[in-house]
Amino acid sequence: MKKIAVIGAGSWGTALAVMLEQYGHDVTLWARDQKAVEEMKKTRENKQYLPGVLLGEKLQITTDQKEAVEEKEIVISAVPSRAVRETMINFSPFFEQGVIIVNAAKGLEQESLLRLSEVIKQCVYHCHVCVLSGPSHAEEVGRYIPTACVIASEEEDIAKMIQKEFMNPNFRLYTNSDVIGVEIGAALKNIMALAAGMSDGLGFGDNTKAALMTRGIAEMTRLGIAMGGKAETFAGLSGIGDLIVTCTSMHSRNRRAGILLGEGKSLT
Repeated sequence: MKKIAVIGAGSWGTALAVMLEQYGHDVTLWARDQKAVEEMKKTRENKQYLPGVLLGEKLQITTDQKEAVEEKEIVISAVPSRAVRETMINFSPFFEQGVIIVNAAKGLEQESLLRLSEVIKQCVYHCHVCVLSGPSHAEEVGRYIPTACVIASEEEDIAKMIQKEFMNPNFRLYTNSDVIGVEIGAALKNIMALAAGMSDGLGFGDNTKAALMTRGIAEMTRLGIAMGGKAETFAGLSGIGDLIVTCTSMHSRNRRAGILLGEGKSLT
């Protein structure tokens, strides 16, 4: 059993917290909204972001930053990409020396175009950083629907430890040392999902979407290699796997946004 903090009580953070608590870990979920925390404590459900999923009785929920991460061996960062830097700076005084931070967000920092693991390292000097990625809708993980993901780290022993602690009969993890490829695949597939949604919104068919996805993974791979990633990473769960699930599922917010744009709605 590990002491784990999950920073961010959106759908993905909540799903991970529920899963890890269910399989025996001591888990604390941090949310910034006190009203939302009180509601989750009362109803044992995150009705705003993950309705219908029961929050285990042992899952602790708080808005207190120090309480959330103090003495925690593993911290999962599940805040949106735009909030990673500010969140890490705010929490950094409370992290344990040598803490393992698992980034579960997907994207790049808009202003700097840095990968999120790079942002975390800039803000928390004394940490080990891993990246959790792959085809993983929170709505399914929270309901224990079988899922496979990647845990990427430049430190093999850290990746294997997270793999061992997080993996269970319904959640399989594969380790990968190509942090660049995993993060770039996770960020770029969202762009292709917007395009796939636009294709659907315009009334195009399966042929169109298949062509778009196939050429999309080729472009993603070329850019990823140019940035220092490995081609084989894009053929795996964090590349083609995440691309498939994001371009084809109505759980995907990017695809849903693309559909509305294709139907003629404004970006606003």
